[in-house]
Amino acid sequence: MSVSVPTDAELRVLAEQVAQSVQQQRMMMVTAESCSGGWIAKTLTDLPGSSGWFDAGVVTYSYEAKEALLGVNPATLQRTGAVSEETALEMVSGALARFGAGVAVAVTGIAGPSGGTPDKPVGTVWVGWKRRGGYARAQLFHFDGDREAVRRQTVAAALRGVLQTLTD
Repeated sequence: MSVSVPTDAELRVLAEQVAQSVQQQRMMMVTAESCSGGWIAKTLTDLPGSSGWFDAGVVTYSYEAKEALLGVNPATLQRTGAVSEETALEMVSGALARFGAGVAVAVTGIAGPSGGTPDKPVGTVWVGWKRRGGYARAQLFHFDGDREAVRRQTVAAALRGVLQTLTD
């Protein structure tokens, strides 16, 4: 099975679609990222005029950063780990609570090449989305490929989910 890894051009098209949708709804957007290392925010802020609709991006790798910057409950991290549905939901909810944005995306996962376990192999990524006033939702992905491939696929999935969140 071949892996479809998004190119820079494909990520830019998704970012442009997100920008258009966020602006049409007169919102601001925030990102909370772990395994993607700020790549979602970079992709969005590569667009001219992004300061008009992009509020903030937070990269939280450690448990302590997730707790301090996004309000993730330490008990959640101890019980389920950073790479879990619960953590993704708390990250996205915390991002919206801390910033004035109308929509948020959060990602947490294992990009590799190490760090995987039998339960959570490399390529395991949880992405969460939330619109202000709505319910947070999260989806589990299992991406293939090397570290860059996993991260590129994560960015694309996150942006597609933002589009879905804004049209639901």
